[in-house]
Amino acid sequence: RPVNNLVDAAQKIADGDLSARVSEDQYREDEVGFLSQSFNRMTERLERQTGALIATNHQLGERRIFIETVLESVSAGVISVDHTRVIQLANSTADKMLKGKLDTIVGQNFHSVAPALAELAQNQPRGVVQLGDGPEPLTVAVKVSPREQGSVVTFEDISQQLADQKRAAWSDVARRIAHEIKNPLTPIQLA
Repeated sequence: RPVNNLVDAAQKIADGDLSARVSEDQYREDEVGFLSQSFNRMTERLERQTGALIATNHQLGERRIFIETVLESVSAGVISVDHTRVIQLANSTADKMLKGKLDTIVGQNFHSVAPALAELAQNQPRGVVQLGDGPEPLTVAVKVSPREQGSVVTFEDISQQLADQKRAAWSDVARRIAHEIKNPLTPIQLA
């Protein structure tokens, strides 16, 4: 009977019930009793370790959801490229800025999706590059963060910023020209 109880408990463990134990009244001072005690210690450790694994897995899932939410809320494009230069992950901003005629950029070769961006990412840790060749190409500021199996590339559209800087520069030039024209006109007007 003690061996049958041990076999029943082992079957429950095999079926996934890690709380199964051999009842203590079955402990004896012989090999079967020692085997029963060892079995119970083993199942207790298995139950603790499985619980810890499940908790860790849940925590990793929560972190993944958090990271995905953060990545989707940033205005910068973020992509992860593996060591073979294939895009592994991309947030929706990056997908929107780079996909062109493709359904998605994930799984595509980085160089074929954005050659100028891939070239800069391969050679420099940061820089500015122009994407597209239409009437309004995007100018993006790029930062590359190397990692063990590839790199993470972040890029943000700075086209509007550059346009604002150009307008401010032209406004300054116009102000200076107006000043230079007014300087000789004032004495002439007084005379």
